[in-house]
Parts: sequence; C-alpha cells; structure tokens
Amino acid sequence: MSKGVTKQSVDYSKWYTDVVLKAELADYGPVKGTMIIRPYGYTIWEKIKEAADNMFKETGHVNAYFPMFIPESFMKKEAEHVEGFAPECAVVTHGGGKKLEESLYIRPTSETIIWSAYKKWINSYRDLPILINQWANVVRWEMRTRLFLRTTEFLWQEGHTAHATAEEAEIETKKMVEVYRQLAEDYMAMPVWVGVKTDAEKFAGAVHTYCIEAMMGDKKALQAGTSHNLGQNFAKAFDVTFLSKDNKQEYVYATSWGVSTRLVGGLIMCHGDDKGLVLPPKVAPYHVVIIPIWRKEEDRVAIMEKVDLLTKEFKEKGIRYFVDDNPQQSPGWKFNQWEMKGVPLRMEIGPKDVEKGHTVIVRRDIKSKEFIPFKESSDYIKNLLPIIQDGLFQKALKFREENTHVVENYDDFKTALNKGGFIKVFWAGSGKDEEKIQKETKATVRCIPFEQNDGTGTCFYTGKPADKIAIFAKSY
Repeated sequence: MSKGVTKQSVDYSKWYTDVVLKAELADYGPVKGTMIIRPYGYTIWEKIKEAADNMFKETGHVNAYFPMFIPESFMKKEAEHVEGFAPECAVVTHGGGKKLEESLYIRPTSETIIWSAYKKWINSYRDLPILINQWANVVRWEMRTRLFLRTTEFLWQEGHTAHATAEEAEIETKKMVEVYRQLAEDYMAMPVWVGVKTDAEKFAGAVHTYCIEAMMGDKKALQAGTSHNLGQNFAKAFDVTFLSKDNKQEYVYATSWGVSTRLVGGLIMCHGDDKGLVLPPKVAPYHVVIIPIWRKEEDRVAIMEKVDLLTKEFKEKGIRYFVDDNPQQSPGWKFNQWEMKGVPLRMEIGPKDVEKGHTVIVRRDIKSKEFIPFKESSDYIKNLLPIIQDGLFQKALKFREENTHVVENYDDFKTALNKGGFIKVFWAGSGKDEEKIQKETKATVRCIPFEQNDGTGTCFYTGKPADKIAIFAKSY
C-alpha cells in the first residue's frame, strides 16, 4: 500500500497529501475546499478531542452549543473588531423558498452569537465567571485549501470566558495555553514553543495572544493553538456590563481560545515518514493490529483461539486493538496498510508461532521485531506503549533542536532561513520591521517564548539593545 507515496525528500507537500488519502484519514468533498473526514481520521480527532475535553473540564469549564447561523447585523458589529473577516464568510440569503429579511452568516467563529447571549446572562459580579467551551464546525471561505490544515469547513473547539477582573482574564488565558501545551506534548508527542504573539501577529481585538508553535517535518512552523486575552474590547463592542462589588457598572473581561482539526495535520507532519503515519499511542485509534496468518482451516482455528485469548486480556488492560483477519487480502498487503496507518504495534500470529508459543511484535516507530511468549504479550505491550510515546516526543524534540539556529545579524538570518527550521534571535523590532522581514524572507515572528534566557543582547535586525528572545520561521 505504501507504493505510490511520494518521498518527503522529493515533494513534502505531495507526500503529505498522499499519506492523508492512502491512510484513509480524509477525502475531498464535492464542494471545493471541503473535506470528508474518514472513520480512521475521525477516530484520531476523537482521541485528541477526548484528551482536550477532559482537561477543559478539570479546569472548571463546561460545554455548550450555540447556533451556527449568525444575523448579518451581528457580523457587522464584529467586523469592526475583526478586520477583514467578512470576506471569508458564507452567507445564507434564502430559506424555505423565500428571501430572508436579514441575511444569515454561517458561523466563522462565535464571538457575536455567544456575547449576545452573555449580555442577557450577565448582570452582576455574582454571575461571573462564565467558563464555556463549544465543540463545533465553522466555515471560512478559504482561497487555498489543504486537507486538515486549511479547509472551507473544519471542526474545532472555541472557549469563550467572561470575568470580573483583568487579573482573572489573564490567569485564564495563560492557563489555557498551558492546557494546549500539555495536549500537544503529553498526548501528541509534539514539542512546542509556548509564548506570546507580537502586536503585529496577535488576534485583532486582543490585548494579548498566547500560542503554541510546533516544528513540522519540513522544518516549517505550525501554529497549533491560540489563547487570547480580549480585555474589555469585545464586551464594549457588545455592551456587556455587570454590577461590580463596588456597586458600579463595569465592562466584562473576556478570553477566547481554540484548537482545530489542524492538529491532525500537525500529527502527520511531526511524526510521519516515507512509509506513512507514525502515531503516538495515546491518540492512535488502535495500539496494536493483530494479523492472523494461515492457509489451512485447522491452522486458522488454532490461531483464532490464541487471538481470542489475547484480545480478552487486551480489553482487561485497556489496550486498543484491531484483528485484521480479512481473507481477501494477503499478509504482506496488510503489513503495508497498517504501516501506512501508523498503528504503533503489529502482532503477527502464524502456525509456527502457535507451535512455539510466541507471537511476533513489530514496532512502527523503530521497525524492530521481537518474539514474545503469548502469556507475556499483553504486559509487554502495556509496558511498551509509554516507551513508544516518549520516544516519539524525544525524536521530535531532537529534530527541533537540530534545526533551531541562533543568529546575531540579518545576513546570517537569511542564510539560516535557507536551511529551514526555527531561528532564535534577540528582538527589539517594530511591526513595520516584521512586515519588511516577512516581505523579504516570508518568515514571521512565531512567538516571544515564555522561556527566556534572562540575558540581554543586540537585536539582529535593528541593532538596538534587546532583552527578549524571539522565534522566527516560515509557517503554514
């Protein structure tokens, strides 16, 4: 099945698309720019979603659902604060065979519809905080689309919280970007830089935007999640006030934060190789695929008896598995297929294995093969999964470190950029400086990391004294 997959070194973009299609993660929808998420791809999203949702609830958030149709008057109010958003929107002008009195926008994001509700729900400081998250689909009429990374319709979560003080809102914003760091690193084995966006890169209308930035296999950056401290800007736009403890009318402080199905794309590009996907166990649909191999019926019976015993143990120990006993496909074809799908472990059981009392276990990450006694195999797999998980993280971290360059001047910056990867520099530039650098090199400030070296230096671009380190890169 791996035949026909373009090598990463030949055309990384084509390799990515080949893997998405051949691993049966997604397919193209009938409307340009739309995506059909296939069951295997959707299960990966469910695992990511489940991990994130559990962490949201552990931090006191609750889920709700708001309408996908937004009145045009709401969007016009939002457009004053989110410059240029309206051109990306899909608009419904007719319903029930009649022209609507007011056009309806299909949700590109939910600030307007949520804050119109908050205006009704919030009267006093006693009504705060509101900590709501929504899992939903959104539509943005993108010109250039790419499966999972940028599609006209995609799935995401959007948290929208309301607070009585600026301090509470700032604590919330940083708390949620830390949740995203844990999601990326602890579950997806994807190392990220965590930091603040510059004023030129932050979300329009935000006081601060915090983000996680990951390095992909082609050494480009992927913005994998953002958390925005909106201050009172959106509350003022939607006139959401509350009576404070001091008996004064004040505007609410707000945050918003989100991740999307783009994370599936990040997972592919962070760990994938020329054979296809390589999935971290925590988000893999299956930890192990079992492939019985037989020619004679008596062999099949003996093998499947072993399979039944093993799967019973797997269930008891929380090991996710799939038994691929489809007689229409050869063992070799199955090996290639599941290698493409990135399942962490493959278990092979043939007549000789039954005779010898062992099974063959093949690791997807390092392609090793071990002969493990049947009675030990469930414990062996259970203990191996965290080793694979950590190994993938360490491999990705090493790759990022090897492709992160420290430079001191603009000429060295451009030379390093030609190699690809992240560039770490002292930075004291302006938004106009960022614009010039982007125009000349296509690189942007990905973030000012929380993790600083507490030293001072000279800005690589302006020559001014600088006390902040910035990460630059080309990005998706």
